[in-house]
Amino acid sequence: MVQTLPTRLDTQEALALHIDRLVTCDPRLAAVRAVAGAVDPRVSPRGFSGMAKVICGQQLSVASARAIWSRFEALAGATEPHSFLALSEETVRATGFSAGKFRTVRVIAEAITAGDLDFEALETLQIDKAIAVLTALKGIGPWTAEIYMMFCAGHSDVFPAGDLALQKAVEHGLKLNSRPTSAELYVIAALWTPHRAAAALLFWRYFAAIKERDGVAL
Repeated sequence: MVQTLPTRLDTQEALALHIDRLVTCDPRLAAVRAVAGAVDPRVSPRGFSGMAKVICGQQLSVASARAIWSRFEALAGATEPHSFLALSEETVRATGFSAGKFRTVRVIAEAITAGDLDFEALETLQIDKAIAVLTALKGIGPWTAEIYMMFCAGHSDVFPAGDLALQKAVEHGLKLNSRPTSAELYVIAALWTPHRAAAALLFWRYFAAIKERDGVAL
């Protein structure tokens, strides 16, 4: 009897099941898994707080994003859309948010309070439709939408092909002749449906492992 797979990658057990099935579907990934070792799920808050955290981390190192988020989260009302709108740009930017990120988070807060964005309803949509809803909002690109759907919504079949580390990892792990473009990587990742989020987590861990072992640089 074939085991039914969880639809959310929010536990170690769920992720392991998806990776097992992924490697069965694409045996090339057995070698990637051997180098990567244990792969942990990444879980962030859902809704406004989670999206604000994703936006905070755009184009920043993990350490920088963590420091800025810690200061932002400490602001009274910052992680709730209605109270966020009462905060001044000066107050928010003092935590380390750029002007662009402040505006994007404000767009999200305004959409929620106006009833134009419902994160619970978003999770019931097919992944392409969910991404389309998010990217229709000013300041939200595909990477941000995909990362939200992976880490906050826990969706099991999304792959942020625009991520540079993933492009590097897939190039190295699959022994490609060059780093795939976003469009090329979407095509490659289509082979891993419906386990694309597990594939992304596997390749991120693989990339971390080869950086430590071989000194691979971004």
